[in-house]
Amino acid sequence: MKLVTFLHNQRNRVGILDGDMVYRISFDMNMFELLQRGVMPAKTSERYPLNEVTLHAPFTPNKMIAVGRNYAEHAAELGNDVPSQPLLFAKLNNTVIGDGDPITWRGDATSQVDWEVELAVIIGKQARNVAEADALNYVFGYTVANDVSARDLQDTEGQWLRAKSMDTFCPLGSIVVTRDEIPDPQNLTLRTVVNGELMQDSNTSNMIFSVAYLISHISHIVTLQAGDVILTGTPSGVGKGMKPPRFLQDGDQVTVAIDGICELTNPCRVIG
Repeated sequence: MKLVTFLHNQRNRVGILDGDMVYRISFDMNMFELLQRGVMPAKTSERYPLNEVTLHAPFTPNKMIAVGRNYAEHAAELGNDVPSQPLLFAKLNNTVIGDGDPITWRGDATSQVDWEVELAVIIGKQARNVAEADALNYVFGYTVANDVSARDLQDTEGQWLRAKSMDTFCPLGSIVVTRDEIPDPQNLTLRTVVNGELMQDSNTSNMIFSVAYLISHISHIVTLQAGDVILTGTPSGVGKGMKPPRFLQDGDQVTVAIDGICELTNPCRVIG
């Protein structure tokens, strides 16, 4: 099932995407409420052509836990060692925007804004001290994310809060694909395109720590709740790893995509 949050007639609703049609769901609740209540919606007869609705970020998570350097080639391109255990950090929910929304930053705050395509894992029920073998059963679904990063801040500060959590620094969605449609999250192609030029092109099979391992590992540290999101790391091909480095500029357009899920495109704007 492919779920979306969409705007129609000035009202946000949750729908099921089937081909080029969006069907309103049988429950009058937003996607976060669906996750919290653990219900699986069904289609109603009310439907709209996809080109007549506006898709938004699916929901705003309570918490997002991100994983750094989870692809060996990405660690290498930035001159970092491969971690012996997952490198975790928090990404605040003020960062979440949807498809078409601008990624913005102040020019006096950072000049090295970078892209990072990532598989986003949406937790569907409370997970605490779960075994790796059972971990995927706690997944509700998957979507695509762009873990936008201010590299100059990341390099000069031991904590990555400013570098990773500026407003708009996490485009998310727009489509959530439920777990049953992705039996193996370790076999998904993910890409980034900037201004029409392919930058990242890899597969989740190249992760150092698998989705199941990450859920289990994190659940032994932090209790995961329905609606939490795990960002699973980015492959090589980021701007900082280029020679010379290349960063996003005002007017650029960045698209991140995962085959079988969706693509997410955002313009870039320098403000202030």
